[in-house]
Amino acid sequence: MKQISGGVCAAKGFSASGVHCGIRKNKTKKDLALIFSEKKAAAACVYTTNLVKGAPIAVTKANVADGFAQAVICNSGNANTCNANGVEIAEEMCALISKELNISDKDIIVASTGVIGQPLDIEPIAKGIPSLASELSANGSESAAAAIMTTDTKEKSVAFSFNIGGKECKIGGIAKGSGMIHPNMATMLVFVTTDAAISPEMLQKALSEDVKDSFNMISIDGDTSTNDMVSVLANGLAGNAEITCEGADFDEFKKALSAVTTRLCRMIAGDGEGATKLLECIVSGAESKETAVTVSKSVICSSLFKAAMFGADANWGRVLCAIGYSGACVDVEKIDVSFKSAAGEIAVCKNGSGIDFSEELAKKILTENEIQILINLNSGSASATAWGCDLTYDYVKINGDYRT
Repeated sequence: MKQISGGVCAAKGFSASGVHCGIRKNKTKKDLALIFSEKKAAAACVYTTNLVKGAPIAVTKANVADGFAQAVICNSGNANTCNANGVEIAEEMCALISKELNISDKDIIVASTGVIGQPLDIEPIAKGIPSLASELSANGSESAAAAIMTTDTKEKSVAFSFNIGGKECKIGGIAKGSGMIHPNMATMLVFVTTDAAISPEMLQKALSEDVKDSFNMISIDGDTSTNDMVSVLANGLAGNAEITCEGADFDEFKKALSAVTTRLCRMIAGDGEGATKLLECIVSGAESKETAVTVSKSVICSSLFKAAMFGADANWGRVLCAIGYSGACVDVEKIDVSFKSAAGEIAVCKNGSGIDFSEELAKKILTENEIQILINLNSGSASATAWGCDLTYDYVKINGDYRT
């Protein structure tokens, strides 16, 4: 497996585009994205577990119920949530793009992101769709990635090539996500494309298993969005024998999918609203996977710990505190904690108690923009990794006037 360029257009038969249609007042920001497969593709999705869901989720669920789709359309700037006519607008977006692409309006995944509860006018979207369709390009992944951004500061895109049954396959993805991120069986907005041949059932199985170790392990601010969605399209143009059951080919596909989702997770966490640092909490020595997951996410979600990381303060007591209230059954007197970055590694806690360490070295380590929190529970062989970011002044500034 190797990393390649191209994002969602890396795989055969996929094109993409992004335009400014007028949802956003800032004309320099794209606000409408499109991804298209020249062939109908197997489709799999996972969605937010928030009871308040954006209207596009209901429409997408209905459209991919047969396991197939051919296009993705997504607007930014308005989340199309809590609107009386939200479903009608989402359906109209599908109808409009289906006419331009000459495909069924039931073969379209529709998504939306932005402010919640604001009326969404279909007019700018309708005016923008002809240019959106005409600008579809095999080099359009970057434009699509830009068009789904909200408070993101960076486009998030990645792709890999891999081998199944002697055939070269490619897989790539784009994502948006910066705030309101604390997913459960879903994520921000992530769109993945691949030319591997895999049945809808196995594609859904692969995705549902993958998110447990990828997107479900991110937390920026503890808020679960109303519009979170991950979707994968697989058009089979690589020519491999279709994956219809578990086995070596399915395992290879899962590895490739994991490579994409894990890389996107790191990008999302590192670009959290106001963030200056990517935090990666690696828990080992747990008696069960569930314990490792619970502990890693509790630490990543701790506002006090996140604030300490912003200040490059090796306040390891906040790590122990977060473990203690996590609900996980652990032996506190066995816990070891270290901090690690490109500047080095330093142990700060042994057997649940503080040890002497250099504050100067700790400060140097925690000043880097990527920091690992290494926790060994010394009670088993299970492990888990969670991603997050520091908590800064800018997070409050961004969200203090997000709507206005």
